[in-house]
Amino acid sequence: MKILLTGATGYIGKSLLPVLLKSGHHVVCVVRDTKRFDTIPYQNLGVLEVVEADLLKPETLNNLPEDCQAAYYLVHSMSVSTGNFEELEANAARNFTSRMNSTAVQQVIYLSGIVNDTSLSRHLQSRKSVEDILQSGSFDLTTLRAGIILGSGSASFEIMRDLVEKLPVMIAPKWLSTRTQPIAIRNVIQFLSGVLMREECLGKSFDIGGPEVLTYRQMLLRFAAVRNLKRTIITVPVMTPKLSSYWLYFVTSTSYPLARNLVQSMSVEVVGEPNNLAEQLSIRLLPYDEAIRRAFDKIQNEAVDASWKDAQSSDVLQKGLARLMRVPTFGCFTDHRTAQVQDPERSLQRIWSIGGDTGWYYANWLWKLRGLLDQLYGGVGLRRGRKNPTKIAAGEALDFWRVLYANRDEKRLLLYAEMKLPGEAWLEFKLIDNTLHQCATFRPLGVWGRLYWFAVWPFHSFIFGGMIRKISE
Repeated sequence: MKILLTGATGYIGKSLLPVLLKSGHHVVCVVRDTKRFDTIPYQNLGVLEVVEADLLKPETLNNLPEDCQAAYYLVHSMSVSTGNFEELEANAARNFTSRMNSTAVQQVIYLSGIVNDTSLSRHLQSRKSVEDILQSGSFDLTTLRAGIILGSGSASFEIMRDLVEKLPVMIAPKWLSTRTQPIAIRNVIQFLSGVLMREECLGKSFDIGGPEVLTYRQMLLRFAAVRNLKRTIITVPVMTPKLSSYWLYFVTSTSYPLARNLVQSMSVEVVGEPNNLAEQLSIRLLPYDEAIRRAFDKIQNEAVDASWKDAQSSDVLQKGLARLMRVPTFGCFTDHRTAQVQDPERSLQRIWSIGGDTGWYYANWLWKLRGLLDQLYGGVGLRRGRKNPTKIAAGEALDFWRVLYANRDEKRLLLYAEMKLPGEAWLEFKLIDNTLHQCATFRPLGVWGRLYWFAVWPFHSFIFGGMIRKISE
């Protein structure tokens, strides 16, 4: 059938899309910025269509086709750094519902959070409010409510991984004793695809969770056991929510707005109400340890297709990548260097592997220092790394850069800075025959921007000069 998929660039959407295509469905992906969506991985899987629309801009929703039979609602705004995310989520849901009411859509499938506790966090209350808005539509709503989702690239998994692998001893808040019911991403995708146009699921909601109810403390310790690590957790009762948020922000790769909302949610018990949906759909619920091992298998095989970090941004994703694709020249400072390369293919591979665990080839300690300073000022820092050590695509996060353009055939990589800056910055690599062109462009904002450029210019000369030499060797 023809299916509308919102949130197609998010972690769940990217994981669900290939399953729907392989099942023979015609999938219409709704994205705010087509420049950020890479269609290449899905070319041989099935019929894929991409339309550009923003759920917060009703006038753009006319781009959505009217002949889809079902739609997935997989969007949220919890990690936004400005504004009221509850209001944004409610407005998006209202606009989506209004548009779906004028189409042939019979079923909308919504992934929400488990909301059974008597006191809900802002995040979970917002998820429930979105469900109420979608419920008012003329279509049948199927709501799947999940808690912690375990999978390579998921926020929950990556945050636990950071905590366990970085801290032999954890001084942790009391919310580590809160109970939750984690579920493997594999099972979440099976539920999402399994309820599609299934008659007994129309107009109903289901809590979905794994076979075990665990505290956050138990999850961290069992995560460590799977990794053959010995870890000690000391719980203190006096850590405030704000201090807990800063703790998560500085130790893990999460942003501060997301850390703040996660801390509020972690004080709420997230345990599902029993149902027989798994039996109806013939789904084997994966135990916690198996879910963790499967996630690491994907990491080791370099098969991570989606990462929550790609959605972690400044305001770049809201404004769109297209406006940044043309590197400005007027009123800008540039550091343009060229070098003759000995082996073009080897140099190209080094460009495509830059950042993350590979580093920046020269004076990595200065890059790390810049990342730390950025984090202290509330920026993303270097913590996001990169999703794959050798592959890269437009729209992905790369340390404190955003990939704007990555075309291996054209031998060109263009990055946009997402660190805290008094201006805007681009970094471009281009191979023309045997000549490597490396250009850093900075468009200053006011006097402070100009002072910043001249202050860091000596470091740039040192760093960029060393980097191009290492890449071209």
